[in-house]
Amino acid sequence: MTTDRGAGGDFTFRPLDPLTDAEMLHGWVTHPKASFWMMQDASLPDVEREYMAIAAAEHHDAFIGLHKGVPTFLMERYDPAHVELVGLYEPLPGDVGMHFLTAPSDVRIPGFTRGVITAVMRELFADPATERVVVEPDVRNTAVHALNEAVGFRPERVIHKPEKEALLSFCTREQFEAAVRERELAI
Repeated sequence: MTTDRGAGGDFTFRPLDPLTDAEMLHGWVTHPKASFWMMQDASLPDVEREYMAIAAAEHHDAFIGLHKGVPTFLMERYDPAHVELVGLYEPLPGDVGMHFLTAPSDVRIPGFTRGVITAVMRELFADPATERVVVEPDVRNTAVHALNEAVGFRPERVIHKPEKEALLSFCTREQFEAAVRERELAI
């Protein structure tokens, strides 16, 4: 577990436990704001099975993100040479795939989701083997495209996945650090 005190607060990560976290996750992934997560109709056993499969997978990990000790987001890390993007692009050594989802909340904290994605990127780049983060959000998810751009992602092209049309985007360590520096200078 690591701690990120930047980007608006204390963020920590812990491995997701598919059995103890499934009920909480079920509420997150079936919430209307999580429509791009594509689990709107999932039952609790469906969520348990999905995250048990991820926990057992060699090339895919899931983590619960906490803000000041409270679970508030989900992060998935995967190897795009083996999961999600196989055959859709040519992976480079050091590529790491990422998904993230913030929990639904009645309390709006300005800049919170940007803080979450910044903490997620810091967590991924804390591994010296990570050279570049790869994402493939739905092309219609304009909110996440803006967040990705804010932390340094550059879109490459639209790809056709079985479940969606996705905007393949990349962010190197240098692009991330430059985006964070630029944002800090603007404050």
